[in-house]
Amino acid sequence: ASAIFVGVYEPTKQKLLKMFPENLSALAHFTAGAFGGVAASLVRVPTEVVKQRMQTGQFTSASDAVRLIASKEGFKGFYAGYGSFLLRDLPFDAIQFCLYEQLRLGYKAAAKRELNDPENAIIGAFAGALTGAATTPLDVIKTRLMVQGSANQYKGIIDCVQTIVREEGPPALLKGIGPRVLWIGIGGSIFFGVLERTKRFLSQRRPTLPEDSKQD
Repeated sequence: ASAIFVGVYEPTKQKLLKMFPENLSALAHFTAGAFGGVAASLVRVPTEVVKQRMQTGQFTSASDAVRLIASKEGFKGFYAGYGSFLLRDLPFDAIQFCLYEQLRLGYKAAAKRELNDPENAIIGAFAGALTGAATTPLDVIKTRLMVQGSANQYKGIIDCVQTIVREEGPPALLKGIGPRVLWIGIGGSIFFGVLERTKRFLSQRRPTLPEDSKQD
């Protein structure tokens, strides 16, 4: 899923940066992040459905989960909660990458040099943690819809929100915010640190390609 995301995000970002004026670079990063999220969701959603059904004790193994979901719910069962997944992941991907790119550009302008790996990792951690906290309610909704299975406890996204607020109160929409911020912050530092290092390594192996002034 990450490979698909980056494979869509980077070329989309480059094209949009050429189309948009420099003062709209944030919009280019935001839009490219959303495109990457849609492409990656084709892989993310089925794996997320299987993982979460196993975590809630519905299945004992991944193979059983795939077989029983397919037999009881059909192909669409692997995309249960797809709308809520996009509701969470599209804003998350778009905001996280936009925030990361803009913070990185601002830091580079202030430092007047290329950033090193620890600096990229710290910026990635901050962008991930902040975005994770802001999108926690969307994650709660997505999880509830995905794990309900064929029971259909919720009729949709709006009904899910109304039921949670009515039965558990508004704070329930922030359940798990601490662990979510922690693991996404750590994941963001690793992901962006490795991403920038890999991009730099690959660019050094292709010295004959002309540099794009808007690469960042």
